Formats: sequence, structure tokens, C-alpha cells
Amino acid sequence: MRYCCLLLLVATCIPCFAQNTQSTAQHGVYVSDMDRAADPCNDFFNYANGTWRKENPIPAYMDRWSRRWKAGEDAKDQLKVILEDVSSRTDWRKGSVEQLVGDYYGACMDEKKVDQLGFTPAMPMLKEIDAISSQAQLQAVILKLNEIGVFAPFGTSSEPDYHNPTDTIAQLSASGLGLPDRDYYLKSEQRFVDARAKYLVHVANMFKLIGYDEATAEAAAQTVFAFEKSLAENSLDNVALRDPANTDHKMSFVDLKKLSPTFDWDRFFAGAGLPRAEMNVDQPKFMQEVDRQLRATSMADWRTYLKWQLVHGQADILSKPFVDENFAFYGAYLSGAKELKPRWKRCAESADQLLGEALGQKYVEKYFPPEAKARALELVNNILAAMHDTIDGLEWMGPDTKKKALAKLAAINVKIGYPDKWKDYSSIPISRDSFWDNEVAAAKWNVIQDTWALAGKPTDRSRWGMTPPTSNAYYNPLLNEIVFPAAILQPPAFDVNAVDAINYGAIGVVIGHEISHGFDDQGAKFDADGRLKDWWTSDDEKRFESKTMCVAHQFDNYFIEPGIHHNGKLVLGESIGDLAGAKIAYLAYQKAKQQHPAPTLDGFTPDQQFFIAWGQFRGDEIRPETQRRMVQGDPHPIAKYRVIGPLSNMPAFAKTFSCKKGSALVRPEKERCEVW
Repeated sequence: MRYCCLLLLVATCIPCFAQNTQSTAQHGVYVSDMDRAADPCNDFFNYANGTWRKENPIPAYMDRWSRRWKAGEDAKDQLKVILEDVSSRTDWRKGSVEQLVGDYYGACMDEKKVDQLGFTPAMPMLKEIDAISSQAQLQAVILKLNEIGVFAPFGTSSEPDYHNPTDTIAQLSASGLGLPDRDYYLKSEQRFVDARAKYLVHVANMFKLIGYDEATAEAAAQTVFAFEKSLAENSLDNVALRDPANTDHKMSFVDLKKLSPTFDWDRFFAGAGLPRAEMNVDQPKFMQEVDRQLRATSMADWRTYLKWQLVHGQADILSKPFVDENFAFYGAYLSGAKELKPRWKRCAESADQLLGEALGQKYVEKYFPPEAKARALELVNNILAAMHDTIDGLEWMGPDTKKKALAKLAAINVKIGYPDKWKDYSSIPISRDSFWDNEVAAAKWNVIQDTWALAGKPTDRSRWGMTPPTSNAYYNPLLNEIVFPAAILQPPAFDVNAVDAINYGAIGVVIGHEISHGFDDQGAKFDADGRLKDWWTSDDEKRFESKTMCVAHQFDNYFIEPGIHHNGKLVLGESIGDLAGAKIAYLAYQKAKQQHPAPTLDGFTPDQQFFIAWGQFRGDEIRPETQRRMVQGDPHPIAKYRVIGPLSNMPAFAKTFSCKKGSALVRPEKERCEVW
């Protein structure tokens, strides 16, 4: 479990963030990005970044765009330089980082060969599915699909024990749906009805690509949908999934066998190399439905469902017709993108996904100098100190809870840039011969050696959940850690040539956001050691819940179009994170200014620069289709509300821009939300 933001000890005073000592003049906000005709007190989102969005339309292959998203794509341009360099040679030492990523990329880029093969690489597995005639064969195929990362109808992984996070245990999770979440199968609103109709056409089209005639393909699609709908009906919705208590079902191996007696768990666990020990089953009701399907559903329907799951899961490594059909539904229809990403970019993303710490070593060598890591760590420590001051000064929190909150804050582990110890991928058989074989081999390694093999062992706290070239950050409550990969520590988020106001307003708010995830409506349920444990007094917990409900109500009233608005409970954690992140980054910046006077640049005061930097960093233009999908299932609000939502609660913002009562960015005092 980790909480991400798309686009994550304590001192009583905050030293100045290290200034660039080079002669290059430090810059402030991107003045050319701003729409100066907009009123910052009523339309701050456009004021901060309106011109940039107008002059930089979303690229056809993207579903959203801003300087931040451009930085993420720029990181892939950097990966392209690395990958083209190493793939230009074929004489690297076998098992070396260069050989692995070079041959993986080279095989992926051989599009002609991939297209010539069609779906031939998938045929052995499809034939094995076609041969299923018994429970033993069916369950053996489910294991084989899990091994290559096709988690259907359930997924098998490992993660720290909710109640003893020093140990890692096996985890069984609900999975196996082709639509984004359960509500797409069940809700009656027209957009879900339309999505179901489009999905049936898509599934049928994929069956046609593996040789089904039209009538048989359409019947197969109906079979798949009916099967998945039954799973969806027995799944938790997105809001329920946010409460860790709803997915905390630790049980013994004997109890698992009682929960789902039709499945041969002895054989499955033996095949997966998992210990027959205590594990977590995130949704017992779902597993009971799987067991019912094993008893009630015909082998023919199971074969149809599993063939769909295989082709669906592996579509992007098959030939162009599969890639195009997959994009038509998931990329174009559900997300609004106009065209497929260039193949080199998809190959770079695939290499990063499966060989990320091998590729990450080359990325860090070339693009992330040690000085950047040191400066970022200093900024993190400054904001941790500001969070300490904030907690220490809370009037609504009693001394017992406050003591434990400060202990948790002090225990947060900070990871910057890249791991201290790299994963060893040298045993994966990667060659130029077959992209399919490479992807399957790498996926197997990631599932079997890098995930399943951890169950039953002490938790390795040095591991990372993101790769260094990932332009993102996260907080993990089970490890009580905040993690900032190298690629997020690049402009516009973090820039050694920017004044402090920019770094505090951009990456500083992100840092504060990730810290505060340890104290949002989810993170606050885990203690300093990462245990799911109530460490609050009853009165403090009631006051905390009241404060969080203020935020939920605020976001309930943010619409993306008539009739469609955010679900405040779904986006609550991220919205608390943005609110707290903006506040504590601002407080940290105030301390920094005491140590090093900040300049007024381009006519903007230091505090104005801070707030504009946040508006520019989060200045996403987002396609309507993606906004609708986000509102349904994404715990992050759309960018506009991530900017104006927290700022409208901050008196410091109103003061900085001389906003009057009644302005859109000045919430009435009785409606103002403040959690941390």
C-alpha cells in the first residue's frame, strides 16, 4: 500500500535552503505562462498558468499536459538517449545492466518482427487455456497467468503485515476486471451504460483478432462481461477501498482453505513458492465469489474469460492490430487521447516498468548529480521541521495524541533520488530474439523473485516502490516513508537555479503533501512503526474527523461539468495532503526568508512567487474524458481544484494578493478548512 501524488530529525529553526553559488542569476516564476488579465482572487488557476495552457495544447498522445507532465515526458527523452546508446551495441557482458536494457529496448523497437508474429507468441498459452477440462488444469492456468502479471481472477503479491510490518506476508487481492472499476459494471448513469456498450465491442474485436468469427466473438464478449460483472458485484467500491480496515483480513492458511474450499490452495502455494502461513485476503467476499464461480461456471466460460484476460493483459506486446484496438478503447475512448504514443516512448516505459532499477542506474549516472540529492534532502528536512512546529502548536489536539504524532513524524524515513542498493536483474534471460519472451521473462522475475519470494521473510525497508526515472513521489504508511525519485527532482518541481520561493512553492508543497499523507484520513490509522493501530484519544479522533469532513464537503461541490462532480470522500486523502502541503511548505519558506532575504522578481513579492509556483506546477490541462474517469476512480482531484482548493482555505494567500471577502479564493471563515 502506498499513496502517490501525480505529481510524496526535527529542529526548532529552519536553515536556508542552499542557494546556487554560481554566477547564473536565479529565476522566479514563469511570467510568460501567466494570464495577467485574470483576477488572482477569483481565477487564480488561469492567472498562474492560463497562457501556457493556451499556447501549449495537449499533445495528441497525452491525456493531460502542463509543465509538470512535460517534465515527465522529458525524462523519457532522457531515457531514449540512454537506451539508444546501449542498444547500439550487442557485445555487452551477458547479464550486465547495459545488455539487459539494451537488448530489451532493441527487441521492443523491432516493430517489423513483432508485427510479423501477430499473436503467435501467445498461442502456446491460448492452447493451454483451450485444453482446460478439469479444476486442476483450470487452477494451474490461473497460477501461470499470475506468474506473468496477468492477475485473473485474483492477484497474488506480498506486502508488510498490517499488524507487524517488520514481517512481509502473502496478499490475495481482488482483480480480473477489464473495465476501470466495479461501478462501470453496475451504475446506471448514461456514461457507464455507454462505456459498457463500447467495452463489449472492444472485447469482441479482440476475440476476432485471435480468429473468432463475428457471432462467436460477440457471444464471447457477453460471456466475459457477465463473468466480470459477478466479480464486480462482490467487490468493494473505490471509497470503501480507501479505508484500510476494509482490506485488513489476516488469516491462517487453514482459514483460507475454509473461505474458498474449491480452490486447491496447497497446490497453488506450492507452485508459487509461497509459505503456508498467515496472509492477508483483502476482500474475502470477492474470494468467496471466485470459489462460487469455480463450482457454478462451465469450463467453456472459464476458458473464454481466461483467454480474454491473457490477450487483454498482453495486448501491448503483440502486433499492431492488438495495440491499436487496445488503444482505441482505453487510450482514445476512456482517456481522450488522439493517437498512440510513439513506439520508442512505449518501449522506454516498458523497460522502466520491468527493469526500472537497471535503467535507473544509467539515468542517475547521467542526470542526477550528488549535489541535487543533498539539496533536496535539506529541503525535505526543512519542511519536516515545519510540520513539527505545526503539530506542536495545534490547539485542537491533546497532549497524548500530539506526543504520538510527533513520534511518528520523527520516525519518517526519507528516500531521495535512488536506492542505496540496486536490484540484480542479471538472471533474467533477455535477448534481441523476441520481445514477447523478454517481457514475459522480466514479468516473471518481478512477480516470482521480486514479489512472491519476499513473503515469509523480514521486511526489507531499503526497497523502493518507484523507479528513479519516475516523475512522481509517494508515502508508504506500512513503512512510514516518503520517497522522491530522481525524475521528480527536476524543473519545474525542483531547480537549483530557481529562488527559494519557487522550490518551496513547487516541490516543497509536494514534499509537505507526502509528509502529511502520514496524517491524512488513511495514514493517521497507522502508527510510527507502520502498524494499523488506533493511536488517537477518542476526543481527538472526533475532532480530526470533523476537520476532514470539511475538506470532503468542499470537494463534493467541485464540478467538472454539469451533473458530474468530485466525490469528496474519494479524494479526501489527496486533498488533505494538498492543503497541509501548501500550509507547511509556506511556513517553511517563511523561516527560510528569515535566514536569507528573498528578492522581489518581475514585480512579484516572494510570497506571490511561492503561490504562483504552486499554480504553475499543478497547471494541468486535462481532456474531458480523462476528467470523467478521474472523478469516478482517481483519488486525486483534477489539477484546477488541487490548486484553488487548498489556497482558498489559506488566509496567507488572501493577504498576499489583497483578496477581499466574497472572492472565489476566499472561503468564508465558517467554511474554512484546516486539518494540519
